[in-house]
Amino acid sequence: MTQPLDIAVIGATGTLGETLVQILEERDFPVGNLYLLASSESAGHAVAFRGKNVRVREVDAFDFAKARLVFFAAGPAITRSYAPRAANAGCLIIDLGAGLDAVPNVVPEANPQVLAGLKSPAQVASPSSAAIALAVILAPLKQQLQPQRIDVTACLAVSALGREGVSELARQTAELLNVRPLEPRFFDRQMAFNVLAQVGKSDDQGHGLLERRLVTELRELLGTPLLKISVTCIQVPVFFGDSFSVSVHCAAAVALAGVEKTLDTAPGIERVEAGDYPTAVGDAVGQDVVYVGRLRGGIDDGNQLNFWATVDNARKGGALNAVQIAELLIKDLV
Repeated sequence: MTQPLDIAVIGATGTLGETLVQILEERDFPVGNLYLLASSESAGHAVAFRGKNVRVREVDAFDFAKARLVFFAAGPAITRSYAPRAANAGCLIIDLGAGLDAVPNVVPEANPQVLAGLKSPAQVASPSSAAIALAVILAPLKQQLQPQRIDVTACLAVSALGREGVSELARQTAELLNVRPLEPRFFDRQMAFNVLAQVGKSDDQGHGLLERRLVTELRELLGTPLLKISVTCIQVPVFFGDSFSVSVHCAAAVALAGVEKTLDTAPGIERVEAGDYPTAVGDAVGQDVVYVGRLRGGIDDGNQLNFWATVDNARKGGALNAVQIAELLIKDLV
């Protein structure tokens, strides 16, 4: 039996951090002391864990020598500020916020072998929700399909932007339903009952940071550095649950029966039968698998596979992946 570990969660009062604490309890992770850390504004709050309320402490005053494993779930700036302190204290680090450079991105269903080459204290990244969901689906299909190009439209929930995104969508919805004037605050325009054609700012070539990040992460997770990937991220008025329309252009004709058989036996996937399709709200939210449906070939291209997928971005697309990484890490490194 694995010995209990003293664990710190940075960003414990955010959507991702709270979900991470919940999953640590659900999966009976071997937690010794649990240190919940956040900014000074959030310090003093309490988060429930194993029947007790654990008080949130200020991260700036924390002694990282008290922890063996640290989850960073508070965004890239916080990770960059405090990860060196955690590393110097000998902590294992799992970054959920794209704050660390030159560390491996890991999805246990796609590239667990990466962890075998790490030495303690290791530093590992849990990639974006979109990369996690797509890697879970595409990794078991890679040899079978031999993808030449992948086109993705990612419909992202506002919770990916934190509590501010959720609060803004709720406020805008209430204002419109009560026939009050709408004043966008967090988003630059109306989000409620609307779809925004990009997520965040774009660069000089018109690509968003999340779009470039997804391309880089997916190539790494699939071990295909030259794979051509096209991504469009759009913001949709959904609180939780990311959804994806995907086209895979393959080296040879696609046998749908073989694809279905592979997906049915792959871990982390729930395939929806033909004639039906999954939705974020009706299926994915609160669940720990990636849902896949609408599997079909191209209208006039036998080498094309199209599908629809959806995932709970806070659970399977975020916190659960990080906890799964930790479960593998502690087997070999602790």
